[in-house]
Amino acid sequence: MLTVDLNADLGESYGNYTIGNDDEIIPLISSANVACGFHASDPSVMQKTVEMIRENGSTGIGAHPAYPDLMGFGRRYMELSMPEVRSLIFYQLGALDGFCRVAGIEMNHVKPHGALYNATFEDKELAKTIADAVKDYNPKLKLMGLSNQNLVKAGEEAGLEVRHEVFADRAYEDDGTLVSRRKEGAMITDTSLAVERVIRMVREGKVESTGGRDIDIRADSICVHGDGEKALEFVKEIRKQLSENGIEIKTM
Repeated sequence: MLTVDLNADLGESYGNYTIGNDDEIIPLISSANVACGFHASDPSVMQKTVEMIRENGSTGIGAHPAYPDLMGFGRRYMELSMPEVRSLIFYQLGALDGFCRVAGIEMNHVKPHGALYNATFEDKELAKTIADAVKDYNPKLKLMGLSNQNLVKAGEEAGLEVRHEVFADRAYEDDGTLVSRRKEGAMITDTSLAVERVIRMVREGKVESTGGRDIDIRADSICVHGDGEKALEFVKEIRKQLSENGIEIKTM
């Protein structure tokens, strides 16, 4: 039987502002990427999110570090030195790890967020810096990055276990990178289309780009953005269709 991880970016509420349906999504996924306070979240939200994941029992927990950009939700690029990037990775992993320790659970993986994640598509040095920082913090952590791109390659070179990620709700460029959110058609909002693409990515290792090309892809984990308008609908339908196609959802 084919197996695949199903992940979502969660814990992205802040103060009085609620984002997403974390309590409903957590039981439906196998891995949760938890915001660490730089692009979203705060100490109370982080603690509550970790506790919800612990109570669910079967969901792996990962850190979702980002650029320090609360106002821009971590989706604005920042020019930082590699030592600065290394420090912000340590800071955010340590923050989430503290709540995990108190809750009696262990962090499973790391997945950068937003612009920090996307910047690694072209910046090999950034990808290496992130991978090395994760290894130095805890070499047992898995590193998640876009399928076949620089971050997973850097993780492999650092000796980390890596997971190649694909996206249910994002369009792809011809080179296998994600279409910028600034471009029309970057987000896939049609549930049927999203699910159809996911099944093909898992079963065939292919995805069609915006240019009409079939791209080779490795689907270890499927991402659905927790703040998406149809996040809950996407997750429910993806689970249903994966099961009907003989694909088991399993924590990475």
